Amino acid sequence: MIKIIASDMDGTLLNDKMQVSDFNAHAIREAQAAGIEFVVATGRGLTEAKPLLQAQQLEPAFITLNGAQVYDEDDQLVVDIPLTIDSRDFVIKTLNERGIYFELVTNQGIYSDSKVKRIQNVADLLVNLNPDTTYKIAVALAAARLELMNINYVDNYAELLQTPGLEVLKIIAFSSDHAALVEPKTLFNQQANLIVTSSSANNIEVNHINAQKGQALEAFAQQRHVSMNEVMAIGDNLNDESMIRDAKYGVAMANAVPQIKALAWEETKTNIEDGVGLAIKRAIELNQAE
Repeated sequence: MIKIIASDMDGTLLNDKMQVSDFNAHAIREAQAAGIEFVVATGRGLTEAKPLLQAQQLEPAFITLNGAQVYDEDDQLVVDIPLTIDSRDFVIKTLNERGIYFELVTNQGIYSDSKVKRIQNVADLLVNLNPDTTYKIAVALAAARLELMNINYVDNYAELLQTPGLEVLKIIAFSSDHAALVEPKTLFNQQANLIVTSSSANNIEVNHINAQKGQALEAFAQQRHVSMNEVMAIGDNLNDESMIRDAKYGVAMANAVPQIKALAWEETKTNIEDGVGLAIKRAIELNQAE
């Protein structure tokens, strides 16, 4: 019996227009009506994720920032796992020394030091996740997305980091030159209290070692007295690895990277073919067969 379904967003729940399709939204409501709880598990922060679900009148719980923060259906923060100050400073120094653009995701919002670079990197992400999308269209979508999201721009991060009470929950670095990310990723992986994942080939996402989707999903399930044998997790990229591995019903998108497909229990269609909705319908059918 599947009692919880968790889905990633980019490259998974969202289509090439960065929207939740009507088909996927209908399938989510169908699952909820059948007694299955639906939860979003994303690398995005809540302010980046929630509006895209609200556009379809959906109000699920959210595992955000790869598990660094978890919000219940009432938007109450129930998990908060920031980077340590030493780890934060090490990551920032390493990226600055190599001239790699990065953003800080904090408990007080998302911060960038360049609007131009942010648009470029979001456009690169869109093209990477949706190869049929042209770069020109991706730039337009990226610019439109920024109008919806609450992004804060600063001249430099040093002054921001002096803000009282500021917690850095995730640092995400971008480069269209994938080789440029190899060395910093190696250095970060050597740190015992860091976990490095990615949501596309052009980024790396750095979190506290305990901020992982799989761990967060398991804790979420335990609070509801649900075992991971009763959980379906759907994803496409490396930041989904822990939840695809830990859930009994790990589902890879057809557009998933090979590592995710190798771990998965089953594969569904791509994100532009309503793969999440089809996986949800499969879960409902499995439950009805029991």
